[in-house]
Amino acid sequence: MAFHWADLLTWRTLANLLDILVVWYIFYRLIMLVRGTKAVQLLKGVVVIILIKIVSWLLQMRMLSFLMDQVISWGAIALVIIFQPEIRRALEHLGRGALLARNKHPHAAELKMINALDKAIEYMSKRRIGALITIQMNTGLEDYIETGIPLDADISGELLINIFIPNTPLHDGAVIIRNNKIAVAAAYLPLSNNDAIPKELGTRHRAAVGISEVTDALTIVVSEETGGVTITKNNELLRDLTRDDYLKFLKANLIPNDDNEKHGLLANLFGHKKKSQSEPVASRRRRSRRE
Repeated sequence: MAFHWADLLTWRTLANLLDILVVWYIFYRLIMLVRGTKAVQLLKGVVVIILIKIVSWLLQMRMLSFLMDQVISWGAIALVIIFQPEIRRALEHLGRGALLARNKHPHAAELKMINALDKAIEYMSKRRIGALITIQMNTGLEDYIETGIPLDADISGELLINIFIPNTPLHDGAVIIRNNKIAVAAAYLPLSNNDAIPKELGTRHRAAVGISEVTDALTIVVSEETGGVTITKNNELLRDLTRDDYLKFLKANLIPNDDNEKHGLLANLFGHKKKSQSEPVASRRRRSRRE
C-alpha cells in the first residue's frame, strides 16, 4: 500500500502535535518557575526514590519495593505540603497571566537588581557604612530567612542604604534577596570557623564565608572599617573588589546565560552551571590591603 504524506495531515495528527506542544510548554514553564528555589533540591530526592523503586523492581527486592511503594503513595500528599509556596506562586503567576506570557525583557529584573546593588554599594563604600547582603541562588535559604524581619519589598538602592544606616533597627544582620525581592532584613547567617580567614576580618565577613560554605548563595560585604567590597560564593572569598570587578562578577552570576538555557535546561535546573567568568576577580583576593 502506497504511503501518502497527506494521510498525516489530518485533524487528529494536528491535535496530537498541539497536545504534545502544550504539555511540553507547561512543563517547561513549571521547571523555570521552581528553578532557583528549594523545590529543586527536593526534586532530586524524588528522582532518587524513583530510581530506587525501579532498581528494586528489576532485582525483585520485594521488601524494598514495598517500602518505596508506600513512600510514593504517601509522597503525593507530602509533596503538596512541601511545595505549598511554589504551588501558590505558580497559581499567582497563572492568575496574573504571567505563566503563558512571554517576557520581552527576560533579564530586566536581574539588571534592575544589579543597578540597585551598585548604587547602594557605591554609597555605603564611600561612607564606610557596613553592609551584608545575601542573594539566594539555587539552594533555598528558608532557615535563615526565618530569622529575619520580613519585608518582601522591591529592590532599590535607597531602601538598601536606609536599612544599613547605623543605629537603625534593621542595620544589624543580613539582608536576604530572593526572587529579585528583598525577603528579609536583620537575618542571622552562620559564622565560619575557617582558620584561613584573615584575622583582621570581622563578623560580617565570617558570616559571608559561613553562608557560602553551606549554600551556593552569593553574598556582598561592605567593610565598616575600610569601605572595601568583598564577595563570597562557593566558599571563595573575593576581597577588595573595584566597581568594575564586582559588576562583572554580579552580571556573570546573576544574569542567566541564554545559550545555557537553550541547550542545557536540565543541567541548569539541577545546578550544573557553566563556571562564572570571575577568574580575574578571584586573583585579587589575596591582596595585602587590610580591611
